[in-house]
Amino acid sequence: MTMARLAAIQMCSGTDPLRNAERLEGLVRQAHAQGAIYIQSPEMTGALQRDRKGLAEILRPEETDPIVAKGAALARELKIHMHIGSTAIALADGKVANRGFLFGPDGRIICRYDKIHMFDVDLDNGESWRESAVYQPGSEARTADLPFGTLGFAICYDVRFPQLFRAEALAGAEILTVPTAFTRQTGEAHWHILVRARAIENGAFLIAAAQGGVHEDGRETYGHSIIVDPWGRILAEAPAAGEAVILADIDLAAVRTARAKIPNLRNAREFEVVATQATEMAE
Repeated sequence: MTMARLAAIQMCSGTDPLRNAERLEGLVRQAHAQGAIYIQSPEMTGALQRDRKGLAEILRPEETDPIVAKGAALARELKIHMHIGSTAIALADGKVANRGFLFGPDGRIICRYDKIHMFDVDLDNGESWRESAVYQPGSEARTADLPFGTLGFAICYDVRFPQLFRAEALAGAEILTVPTAFTRQTGEAHWHILVRARAIENGAFLIAAAQGGVHEDGRETYGHSIIVDPWGRILAEAPAAGEAVILADIDLAAVRTARAKIPNLRNAREFEVVATQATEMAE
C-alpha cells in the first residue's frame, strides 16, 4: 500500500477521563466516516489535570484505564489503526508514565511509547512546568511497521530533540508522530517551525494531533493539529482552539522522492567537536 488516508483529531480534554473518552469516540467516528485508516489523538487524551491530588484520584494502570479500553474497542470495531497519543498511566512503583498506545485493527496493542523528554521549563509571565516531578521518563525510541508505512513515535516536548527523530528515520521511519499539548506561549513562538523542520530534515511525513483551547485545569494549549509532508508543506491544519478532525492522503513515494533529492540521512558524517581556547599574546 502506497496511498493511505491518515487523520489527527484535536481535543480540549478536561479532568474527567470518562467524559474525555466519550469525546474521543465521537471524533474518531467522524474521522473513520471520512475514510481514515489511522487516527491519532493528542497527548494526555485521558485528562489534563495539573493538580497532583486530582491526578492521583483518576490514575489507573493500563489494564483498567478507560482511554486504553476505548482505544482498543474503537480499533477493533472500526478495523483501524488507533493511536492514543498519550494518557497518564499509573506504574507499579507508584510513579506515572506519559504513555502512548498504538492499537491494530484487532484491538491489540502493537506498540507503547513513554515520553522521553520531560517538560521542565520556566517561561515568561511566571509560567513554569516540572513534568519530572510527576512523570517517569521513557528511555526507548520506538518504530512500528504498518501496512501503510513505518511510524516513529514522539510526544510533545520530544519535538525539540532532533536526534530522536533522526534515529527513528535511520531505523526506517517514514511517518513521524508527535501528539502534543503545547502551551499557547511556546506554540505561538515555535510550533510550526519545529514540526516542519522535523519533517524536512528527515524527509518524512509528520502527524501531530494537538490539544487546543482553555482547559478545566486552567491551562491554555495552542491547538493547530497538523499534517506535514516530507518537503515541509502543510497538508492539513486545525484551528487554534476547539475540537477538530484533519485528514490527509499520503503517498510514501513522496518520502522516497524527498530523500533522493536531499539525501542528508545518507550523507551524514561522524565528527568531533574541538574547543579552541583563545590566548592573549604577551607583549
